[in-house]
Amino acid sequence: MRKIIVMQDPKAFTLGTPGVEVVSSKDYLTDPRFAQLKNTRIFNLNRSFAYQSQGYYVSLLAEARGQKVIPSAKTILDLKSPRIVKVLSRDLDDVIQQSLGHREKHDFTLSVYFGRNVNPRYDKLAHELYKVFEAPLMRARFVKAEKWELRSIRPLPYKEIEDEHLPLLRKFAAEYFSKKRYDRAREDRSAYDLAILVNKEDKAAPSNKRAIVKFRQAAEEMGFRVDIIGPGDIDRLSEYDALLIRENTYVNNHTYRFARKAQQEGLAVIDAPDAILKCNNKVFLAEVMEAHHIPTPRTLIVHAENRHQVGLALGFPVVLKLPDSTFSIGVEKAKTQEELDRKLDRILESSDLVVAQEYMPSDFDWRVGVLDGRVLYVCKYFMARGHWQIYNWNSATKHDETGDFATVKVHECPRHIHDVALKAVRAMVGERGLFGVDIKEHGGKAYVIEVNECPNIDYAIEDVELGDEIYRRIIGSLKRDIEKKIGLAQPAETANTAPDT
Repeated sequence: MRKIIVMQDPKAFTLGTPGVEVVSSKDYLTDPRFAQLKNTRIFNLNRSFAYQSQGYYVSLLAEARGQKVIPSAKTILDLKSPRIVKVLSRDLDDVIQQSLGHREKHDFTLSVYFGRNVNPRYDKLAHELYKVFEAPLMRARFVKAEKWELRSIRPLPYKEIEDEHLPLLRKFAAEYFSKKRYDRAREDRSAYDLAILVNKEDKAAPSNKRAIVKFRQAAEEMGFRVDIIGPGDIDRLSEYDALLIRENTYVNNHTYRFARKAQQEGLAVIDAPDAILKCNNKVFLAEVMEAHHIPTPRTLIVHAENRHQVGLALGFPVVLKLPDSTFSIGVEKAKTQEELDRKLDRILESSDLVVAQEYMPSDFDWRVGVLDGRVLYVCKYFMARGHWQIYNWNSATKHDETGDFATVKVHECPRHIHDVALKAVRAMVGERGLFGVDIKEHGGKAYVIEVNECPNIDYAIEDVELGDEIYRRIIGSLKRDIEKKIGLAQPAETANTAPDT
């Protein structure tokens, strides 16, 4: 892979990096030869990354040209948002406290040079920051109140680097640019590389072990070299062309960071970070369903000022959901006003908003799997024994944690279930991606409960109707995304062989 450093004044660059070109931002933006380059990685070291500056446009145009760029335009914008910085740094709390706990002063600035710091004591912290906010040169500011917190982080212009840091900076740069992930030669004849993210600690993994084997087999048959990766492998993402996430996704953990980085690196990815952001939040779901007139159980967004309205508006029992609840975790039922008050007291301590819904009893929930705007599978998920939900995490036995299932052929799915599932997905996220829509049927009507961006694909459950074809279709979606990026995509009507039901 060709490597190019772009900066305002190439003559000022004194690091001496063999095998890496150094060009001016003006030449990169205006010389047509750079626009035609493929299989190229751009390292943007401009002095300013302000919106619509040369530094910003270098990253933006690199992405438009199909080149991989560090930092990406999205990273540049994310670094300017205190809210995004706070969300993305949550998982770094332990390493922040461990690295800075000895400091007496309550303000600390850390320079990150190619994922390193000149003081070995802070080297791990610098590396972890780079994994989250991928920019070659950064400066982070930490403030201690009750504990140390990351308050801001910004790209660092080369000209601001202290002279005494330059000797170590040269060493860090040499190590950084020599890493094999930027030059890895393909060891076999596979057309593409796929990473499948799994986590053995996942309490309710969306694919069982046999399904992961099936995904791997399908991908290899379709021309992929496949690696199974884990939560600690985010540094490896640049080696791949596609990422398939097969662990439960959350905004405030590593799965969102994996998806976000994969998208920045130009990988085809299931699940996309935008889908994780939207589908993980029940408040967003409630607003979108209402705006698009999609039926749901009667819903009230609850906060401290309107909590007294819940019982009057929805009756009892009533269901309470944390905004980021999933797989029945963070979902509770209150049968009386006293129980409701007690649970709201507790929940509102950790969340400013709670989603309250009318209780709609049923023996099972419909789950409609949707891939790229078309129905992929249909299942009935029955309630856990003696419980009102599909999952009962307080069950005395493993056997009773989940209910039974029944697979329904797609063409036999009731039309009102089929149609509301597609409508819900389009309203939430559009046509692209893999989703599962949970639906309750009551009085002959379909009510959307949830749109899940990481639906179950389990061997001997969701694959009963299609068999191995379900895995090929999902891998095929990733392959089409890759080939679309490089100009080899098939026409949509021939690429997707799913029946139009």
